[in-house]
Amino acid sequence: MAGHGTEEHPHGADRLCEAGDRVYSRAVRRGRVARGDADTVPCLLDLALLHPDPDDMDWLVPTSPQEVMTRLLRGVYDEVSSSQRRVGSAVAAFEWYAGLGPSTPQPGAGEGSAIRVLDGLSRIQAAMDEATEACTTEVITVQPGGIRPEHELTEGLHRALALRGRGVRMRDLYTHVARHGQGLLNYLELMGGSVEARTLDEVIERLILFDRTVAFIPANSDRTLALELRHPALVDYLGTVFDRLWRLAIPLTAPLPDTGIEGISHREQSIAALLAEGHQDAVIAERLGISVRTCRAHIARLSETLGAASRTQLGVRIAQVGLDGPRHPTDATPVPLPGQESPTVR
Repeated sequence: MAGHGTEEHPHGADRLCEAGDRVYSRAVRRGRVARGDADTVPCLLDLALLHPDPDDMDWLVPTSPQEVMTRLLRGVYDEVSSSQRRVGSAVAAFEWYAGLGPSTPQPGAGEGSAIRVLDGLSRIQAAMDEATEACTTEVITVQPGGIRPEHELTEGLHRALALRGRGVRMRDLYTHVARHGQGLLNYLELMGGSVEARTLDEVIERLILFDRTVAFIPANSDRTLALELRHPALVDYLGTVFDRLWRLAIPLTAPLPDTGIEGISHREQSIAALLAEGHQDAVIAERLGISVRTCRAHIARLSETLGAASRTQLGVRIAQVGLDGPRHPTDATPVPLPGQESPTVR
């Protein structure tokens, strides 16, 4: 029956067919539906949106929308993580192949190359200015790290103002830490509605993409080398990665979601998840855009809140309260700390 249902209803939980939408909506409103009502929509059982009522097998009860939303977002999160790893592998592969060729440029490998190495800040800025002048519709950027320094914002201001003057749409992704920088807030106020900004716990390395035709990414750790990418497949791939991150991100004007655990902030929740993956303090700090000192202060508060006397015990406590994986604001049920009684217990 499951196979037949898939053929008749080729869709996922995020885009139900019309019949499935009607039956699932009715189940959510009423708390359950008769099993016969679902005969024409086996997709709801295939997708685990309905399941038998253990008290009466002639009825089906719905999986809560909050649980379905969390399941879908976790899938998107896994896809984005996989995409990030593939970007790194793609760049590493191209660098390896590039090393196989001659050290001197070949005829025809000049300004029109699909991948061009930009050596030095002046050459990088010149290429960025050229791309800005040619841009007509959209610029998307990913800005990792923490609070944006004033000099970085000022450095690119002339390009942003030129783009705004031509009606170009701009979208920027930052880490949540960037919300605390007054310079960024001043910049967004100056740009008005031309720039839309969103934030995530952590983002990929810096990316600037003009009109989905030319992209710039760093080629070394201090960003004195950059790659200018014009290969359509690579540029399209980077645009897709950005779009998926953007969908997960929170608008800068919206508050960060409550963790659902008393005494634990959103940042501490992110740190706990990375600790559960086995990362060291310095790695966690870099990924979240904070200093190692700040990271360790949050870890100390986590230990105190969760009643952990050691790092090992902290890992156990993190798993007990469900901080070892992504949580979503729709997970509204409060999570009890160790030693507290669950609010659902009667």
